[in-house]
Amino acid sequence: MKRTLPGTRALKTFEAAGRHLNFTRAAEEVGLTPAAVSYQVKEIEEQLGLVLFARTSRRIQLTPAGVVLFEAVGEALHTLQRAVSRAGQLQRGSAQLSLSLGARFATNWFLPRLPAFQAAHPGLNLRFDITDEVRDFEVDDVDLAIRFGDGRYDGLRSVQLFDTIVVAVCSPKRLEAGSSFQRPADLMRQTLCYRQWRRGDLVWPNWRMWMTAAGVRDFDDSGCVAFADTSHVVQAVIDSGAIGLADLAMIANDLAEGRLIRLFDVGVKMAGDHTYHLVYAEGRSEDAGIMSFRDWMLAEADDQRQKLKRVALEEDWSQPAPRPDRI
Repeated sequence: MKRTLPGTRALKTFEAAGRHLNFTRAAEEVGLTPAAVSYQVKEIEEQLGLVLFARTSRRIQLTPAGVVLFEAVGEALHTLQRAVSRAGQLQRGSAQLSLSLGARFATNWFLPRLPAFQAAHPGLNLRFDITDEVRDFEVDDVDLAIRFGDGRYDGLRSVQLFDTIVVAVCSPKRLEAGSSFQRPADLMRQTLCYRQWRRGDLVWPNWRMWMTAAGVRDFDDSGCVAFADTSHVVQAVIDSGAIGLADLAMIANDLAEGRLIRLFDVGVKMAGDHTYHLVYAEGRSEDAGIMSFRDWMLAEADDQRQKLKRVALEEDWSQPAPRPDRI
């Protein structure tokens, strides 16, 4: 007997229920109530004449028939998602690229450079996916992404943009008001803030690491103020006069425009080569649009490195205190 297949929405609901083995969590994922999920699953069972879940008062479990259908539905939905993503890429063609990147990188690094990109490539349009979630290139209709990590991603080409180096900064007002920081140890008497971040054994450079690199011994970091993001550190430095640790690449514009002043020729590099990478699918390394964007990004990153290097060479760190016009 020929059986009519359930619709895609119903199958997605069933797949979520089979993956979570919990109607409440499945409901949260698909945007329904638990009762609606239960009802849809029951409708599928009646439509197909199959018992897909064994239900008890405390839990649900896939039946052998449910396991077979669950695996097939998962594969079918994934294949369909890949096809939709690829169809979207083909329809856009090489004149439009979808770029996924985090809000921090977008705000502090990319968007200030967007006009320069548009001027250099007027025929290449960008569509943005601003998120910190890791996108799947096969199903999320993404051409390129900016990711923070070690650059090792299965099935993807990865190009490092720059090193992550954390430096000490203050606001120009601190120096204009007469503050004098003759040596790194002078910062111990200040309000110090930094970004608190950990991924496994990897830790974002903190004040203890910076002081060690600066040759300061017996530093007590118990009074340091931790923030969840560098943008909060920068805001505290500008608004309250604190001394902060910030990622050099992400504050280059603040330094160049005089909103921040770098203190001392000391920087701590992120361990494990963790930094920002431009990534794209292996199979699209010949795509003209992707290659144009990659080359432009690398040129911009190199230009920033050269500017920061020239500024460092021009600095005179032998002075008693940094001048307000320093970068």
